[in-house]
Amino acid sequence: MKFAVETFDADKMTIFADSCGYSLALSHARSGDAAVISGYLGKSDTFDKAIAAFSVAYADQNERDYDVVKNAAQAGKLGVLIEQE
Repeated sequence: MKFAVETFDADKMTIFADSCGYSLALSHARSGDAAVISGYLGKSDTFDKAIAAFSVAYADQNERDYDVVKNAAQAGKLGVLIEQE
């Protein structure tokens, strides 16, 4: 089964993204002892800021990649398959 995310409005996409983030967080939290990880990271916000900066940079890169693919498809340099339900 595939979620038809291209049909989601902003509210549905927010719920979907929150659910994906929650699932990812749970799986990572179970990969180590939360207390040990918390102790390693300490009380500063250095890690939080680093993750936030990485996330913004990663999102920006995804947008650039999307634009390259979209432009290549529009120029006929890349075939695109649109699934119909």
